Amino acid sequence: MFGKIKYFLRRPLQLIVVPVVRIFPGLKFIRETQDYQGFVNFEFWFTQKVLNIGGNRKAYWPVHFTSKVYDVEKIDVGIDAYPGIMGGCYITGRGGLTIGDYTQIAPNVAIVTANHDPYDSRKHILKPVAIGKYCWLGAGCKIMPGVVLGDWTVVAAGAVVTKSFPEGFCILGGVPAVKIRDLDKEKCVPFENKHKYRGYIKAEHFEKFKGKYLNL
Repeated sequence: MFGKIKYFLRRPLQLIVVPVVRIFPGLKFIRETQDYQGFVNFEFWFTQKVLNIGGNRKAYWPVHFTSKVYDVEKIDVGIDAYPGIMGGCYITGRGGLTIGDYTQIAPNVAIVTANHDPYDSRKHILKPVAIGKYCWLGAGCKIMPGVVLGDWTVVAAGAVVTKSFPEGFCILGGVPAVKIRDLDKEKCVPFENKHKYRGYIKAEHFEKFKGKYLNL
């Protein structure tokens, strides 16, 4: 169904995208984030924010229509760090979720901040998750409630992270995940984008947005 909608929308979107992006200040993030690792085009934004295909309109950052994000008001995403921008992700913010700048998240990743009480499945046990800067979560990995990952943590594809590695600068893998090796801090390259956006919002305006719309 989405394929048909996408087909019929593509041509008119192509005809209007350039003039709209040039004229409408609210969409200038499209041209200013093209150097991002997780950049979006007009079609992506239109599908999410206008058509609400996938049901992720409330998310203030790009989310693919096949991903699911819950409790957006409890999720704090950094610059160029968009949980669910790749397909098939499952992200819950109920217990509180923080993701640092320039952290990349592959397809089919699950980040969970709440579990059912084993004695009463109607109740939830909430535990916040915090992921540092410059991390990389590989395809299909799972980050479980209460986990803290320090900066420059790489999680291998398919790993299930059940405990914290706050020191960062390491590669994790396995089920449950263990440290495979440490990274050489001297080789880790910090970088910054020229234009800084936290989702669709300029970083300089984020504190005001957070105070009004988020519950962190």
